[in-house]
Amino acid sequence: RLHLKERAERESYQVFGSNLQRILMGAPAGAKVVMGVDPGFRTGVKLAIIDKIGKLVENRTIFPVPPKNEVEASKTILLAMIETFQVEIIAVGNGTASREVESFVRDSIKDLEKPPLCMVVSEAGASVYSASPLAVKEFPKLDITVRSAVSIARRVQDPLAEFVKIDPKSIGVGQYQHDVNQTELKRKLEQVVESCVNQVGVDVNTASESLLGYVSGVNKTLAKNLVEYRNQKGAFVSRSSLVKVPQFGPKAFEQAAGFLRVQKSENPLDTSAVHPERYELVKQMCSDVGLELKDAIGNKDKITQIDPQKYVEEDVGLPTLQDILSELEKPSRDPRSEFSYAQFDAKVHEIKDLETGMWLEGAVSNVTDFGAFVDIGVHQDGLVHISEMADTFVKDPKAFISPGTIVQVRVLEVDQQQKRISLSMKKEESTAGASKKRPVKKGFKPKRKHATVDQLVNKFEGKGKGKKSNVKLAYSLKSIMRSGR
Repeated sequence: RLHLKERAERESYQVFGSNLQRILMGAPAGAKVVMGVDPGFRTGVKLAIIDKIGKLVENRTIFPVPPKNEVEASKTILLAMIETFQVEIIAVGNGTASREVESFVRDSIKDLEKPPLCMVVSEAGASVYSASPLAVKEFPKLDITVRSAVSIARRVQDPLAEFVKIDPKSIGVGQYQHDVNQTELKRKLEQVVESCVNQVGVDVNTASESLLGYVSGVNKTLAKNLVEYRNQKGAFVSRSSLVKVPQFGPKAFEQAAGFLRVQKSENPLDTSAVHPERYELVKQMCSDVGLELKDAIGNKDKITQIDPQKYVEEDVGLPTLQDILSELEKPSRDPRSEFSYAQFDAKVHEIKDLETGMWLEGAVSNVTDFGAFVDIGVHQDGLVHISEMADTFVKDPKAFISPGTIVQVRVLEVDQQQKRISLSMKKEESTAGASKKRPVKKGFKPKRKHATVDQLVNKFEGKGKGKKSNVKLAYSLKSIMRSGR
């Protein structure tokens, strides 16, 4: 039993880690002016605008929904903020009153010549961040709900940079995450966060202390020193200038330099994933094909002329050289997918608005071994069971779909009392009552069915075959079953 429990926990860590990775690696909107909206009824709707680098520039509170219903006044404030700061995206948190507020926003901006993009986003963990010491330190004078609005806006710009400020367990990485060993879960999830941060890379001149702390070779103390040095001395001009930071010694530089980007450096390699210890090798490779380093960056035709086999040495293998050439072809490329979002049905706000057979657009919020949960904009995620994920057989949902994926689903069943929604991603409706067959494995032999007592009696009775003891035993069993003993 203990062995099974340990095995189940190990598999759970894998599921939770995989879900967290997909959330962190969500597509960023990039350098856009974003308005974060934290919806609410009684306390009002909090609006927070951040500029292209994530700095808070304005915040207001409006009351467009019950109990106050100050629709016109709220609309005036909203439109004025959009025009003043040239808002490009409006991100509405998916909490209480989200659909009502989304409808208000869409109705308010529909007549604008160039309306901003309006979308509903997950606010998982926003309340945790807003009450954290980190948020208090960053915004000591702001109300806790305004901090949530800032977090909602920033996670649209760059999900990874914002989610690292939140305890991974508070993001919602899977069902039953609180039933496993919390110490081990925390360790596993932190490994996932560090892996994602290093895979994407970090702009050392804009990254927060929390984000820098997950870079390989950078601990919390060094992350704090980097931010303090940047604030006192100004932006870093090159990777080599990082060694001026207190406690940023040769070992830390060796581990971290390849993951820290300096976007406006004179050396174009400082914006790439190429480690400084390979700069001279890269210059030599470019020189051998008659190129200056600055002209080689992004020049795919010339870079393909470089034969990496010629530069293989004891400390530089072929895979490393191939990675370097790939980076030169597409410097500073982001491994994350392009930005996309789900358009919820404007007529569906609550679970009572759902009808069997409706087709809706939604975003996958979680994936388990038995299916996927999809946010369709009614405050309650619906379940797409593994048997309803595709017209073909799906063995592993995690290999088939991931959190954040935009999907089209059909409503199969709605239980308002239990707040359960059954969905399907199948393109064709399955015949009612039809059996769902799995593919038969090669060499599979069906198990032989055991004979019933009546079948045994019929087999031996009146045929003169078999031993009398068998017939007697069959009658005895039949008698026992009928008597209920």
